[in-house]
Amino acid sequence: MSDSPSLRLETLLDQIACLAGVPREVTELDGGLTNHNYRVRTADVDVVIRVSDPSTGLLAVDRDAEHENSIRAAAAGVGAPVVDYLPGRGVLVVGYLPSRTYADPDVAANLPRVAAAVAALHAAEPFVNRFDFFALQRRYLEIMRDNGLRMPEGYLDLLPTAARVEAAMAARPEPLVSCHNDLLAANFLDTADGLRIIDYEYSGLNESSFELGNLIQEARLGRDALTELVTAYDGREDPRRVARADLWRIMSAYGWTLWGAIQSGASDLDFDFWEWAVSKYEVAREAFASNGFEALLDSVGGRA
Repeated sequence: MSDSPSLRLETLLDQIACLAGVPREVTELDGGLTNHNYRVRTADVDVVIRVSDPSTGLLAVDRDAEHENSIRAAAAGVGAPVVDYLPGRGVLVVGYLPSRTYADPDVAANLPRVAAAVAALHAAEPFVNRFDFFALQRRYLEIMRDNGLRMPEGYLDLLPTAARVEAAMAARPEPLVSCHNDLLAANFLDTADGLRIIDYEYSGLNESSFELGNLIQEARLGRDALTELVTAYDGREDPRRVARADLWRIMSAYGWTLWGAIQSGASDLDFDFWEWAVSKYEVAREAFASNGFEALLDSVGGRA
């Protein structure tokens, strides 16, 4: 067929300068909840092509910012080298890094190394945009309503609680640093030169406490792991910092629930986004109702 996926991919690869008109070996890579990823090798280059799913237009991903922030992460010695970018096409080309990709148990077993890599990223040249998670969650909610997408039962009932979290965070804001904001275990690559961090779709200036709390939430780890991570990152124990990161852990599960719900209704990727969304929601719902939630609010910014 003239419009087969393989032909479309070959046509796309011919538009990338380092790959055009030369023999190449293409291997589709596993993973990626919003993208199709391919390793492409020629006699001269070994790269990864990330092709964004069209549905990511609903997910508030700024591809130009992602490209620029990927360059800045690479310059900081944390990201993969950026080779090419096709504006408007959702195509980013980075150097292939021989490595082992982390899974959740690897994060749990290497928290000091993870903390060091995250700290190096946060020291990068300031990223080009601001990542405001509360604003993103409100945008996702508008998209849900505008498109008639389903959300977990009771989700809207917790919006006043999320507003209390936002007010508590605003009472004592942290300095903004260059953050990844979506640190899944699979975004850590263990290379011969140390840990690298990839996939900067949601990168932007944000609080380091969000990064740490969200990282623990994504790896499905507990309070002890969060305390170890924050302590390794800061180089000292600070219960207030741990509390702030813990509150971000809870809020990130609540906010990213809508990401999964949108993907459930829009993505053509072979993944159960609805189950993923419900699992996030249950984490947040239980944490909002827990005995320790009010103490977290008090520690971070007072009652709101």
